[in-house]
Amino acid sequence: MYLCTKIIELQQDMNEKKSLTLKEWADEDKPREKMLSHGKKTLTNAELIAILLRSGLKGKSVVEVAKEVLARTGNSLTSLSQMEFNQLSPIKGVGPAKATTLMAALELGWRMHSEIGDSNELIINDSTAMFRYMAPVLADLDHEEFWAVYVSNRCKVLGRQRISVGGLTGTPVDLRILFRGAIECKAVSVMVAHNHPSGLLRPSREDREVTGRILEGGKTLDIKLLEHIIIAIGPSGKADYFSFKDEGLL
Repeated sequence: MYLCTKIIELQQDMNEKKSLTLKEWADEDKPREKMLSHGKKTLTNAELIAILLRSGLKGKSVVEVAKEVLARTGNSLTSLSQMEFNQLSPIKGVGPAKATTLMAALELGWRMHSEIGDSNELIINDSTAMFRYMAPVLADLDHEEFWAVYVSNRCKVLGRQRISVGGLTGTPVDLRILFRGAIECKAVSVMVAHNHPSGLLRPSREDREVTGRILEGGKTLDIKLLEHIIIAIGPSGKADYFSFKDEGLL
């Protein structure tokens, strides 16, 4: 009987909280206060977004608005980062000012990951490390780009370079630009990556052909092609990759 009573009281308390605005919540339930009291890692994605949005609507808390924003993307931050201004601003409770705030915050997140990747001590020795390095650059683009990463004999990153920019279904690759960068960096090996805006990860015939051209060109210059990955955002809204090396194509 005591347990049943406690369950009923807990349900009533939860229902009361749902009807309260953010200002009326207990401090431990407010995202800003929760962050200050318990640390940023304790906040959910919705609570972090709520801090950026700052306020909700009449009858709808800012956290509920944030949850609705996330629901539009299947709860994927990667998909959210791809949303344009005209997709975010019409959402009730968002509007122009909050839409630009969200877009700016997500763009800073991508740039932070890219900046970390530019560390002079970065070592890339497998496809996963290559994916983590290049995904912030390529994952959310709406067009194809082809990049080269130049590494030393112990796979320390010496530099990276965008080789070409294309359209929705392809981008040309100039081997002279690619290998000139390798020579300027004094690289022993090169890794390459490009994206598929279509979301398909399987390599096309052109992808296989350009991989073969790079392999042959590198033999002449004694510069080895270590990896070629394709990066795409799949149906789940998360970035993933295809590795030529892992699949035995290198």
